[in-house]
Amino acid sequence: MTEEPVPEHPVTEHPVTEQRVIEQRGLYFEELEEGVVYAHRPGRTVTEADNVLFTTMTMNTQGLHLDAAWSAGQPFGQRLVNSMFTLATVVGQSVTQLTQGTIIAQLGLTDVSFPGPLFHGDTLYTETVITGKRLSGSRPGQGIVTMQHTGRNQDGTVVALATRSCLMWTKEAHARIQRGSEARTDS
Repeated sequence: MTEEPVPEHPVTEHPVTEQRVIEQRGLYFEELEEGVVYAHRPGRTVTEADNVLFTTMTMNTQGLHLDAAWSAGQPFGQRLVNSMFTLATVVGQSVTQLTQGTIIAQLGLTDVSFPGPLFHGDTLYTETVITGKRLSGSRPGQGIVTMQHTGRNQDGTVVALATRSCLMWTKEAHARIQRGSEARTDS
């Protein structure tokens, strides 16, 4: 009688089970709370490459962003990070926590200001406060949310402020739309 070799790692049959899936997303209209501070982490350390690439990609020839020698003789004594990069990063840092997959459209930005400079090597941290929200009168299942974004450097100095309005889904309406989309693709 010959013995069968025993596999080093025996294979065990497991029944296929339905796994629970948790999708990373922002918050729906009804989940956003007015007056709450949403702290977006991690921060983003801004490099010289970030600044130069963004500035040249957007065709901004401002020497304050590109010319180290000239900027050394200006009031801040060094190049400044492009304020449009700062604004885009402040808004971008809020996406994962607040609007990823739950926004319909950005409606506008107002009251944008840059109270302090941002330099190469600074780390940008953003916080958002929901300052207002209301259901849309003309778009059932959607609401308008107003957010105040504050960007600070690693020392806590405010370097950017912006008010943003977004059109957001309610959870039920978004689920209904998604079910309708799935039904069309299954046909």
